[in-house]
Amino acid sequence: MSRAQLALDVDDIDTAITFYSKLFGVAPAKVKPGYANFAITEPPLKLVLIENPGQGGTINHLGVEVDSSGRVHEEIARLTGEGLFTDEEIGTTCCFATQDKVWVTGPGGERWEIYTVLADSDTFGSQPIPAPAPSVRADAAPAGATNTTCC
Repeated sequence: MSRAQLALDVDDIDTAITFYSKLFGVAPAKVKPGYANFAITEPPLKLVLIENPGQGGTINHLGVEVDSSGRVHEEIARLTGEGLFTDEEIGTTCCFATQDKVWVTGPGGERWEIYTVLADSDTFGSQPIPAPAPSVRADAAPAGATNTTCC
């Protein structure tokens, strides 16, 4: 199974959770301080909300969630073969989960990740990733996270 991911910055996590629960008719799959995600079946979407007051309504990053580490590695090989620069993070902690992922940057500076979740984590992140493109802010993480853009 694959599904698109949309990570949004929101001004207030509680207000956003209420709105998106009503919009998609589902409760969040995970809620942590300053963070929530929804595993929406129809349409297939992983909606990630990151509390970032003053930046609400902006895209933090985009992604595709895949079902295995093998798929992530296949995408690394495919994207490299297409001549795209990839930024790989294997076994990283991000958005309250341990993940394998690869990042690419689109022509407009938008950051895309292809990732799989390996396990839940009690922390937002442990490893900063390289500075995001100018269209994605480095401060788009809950308090206590350091220069991370992930999920």
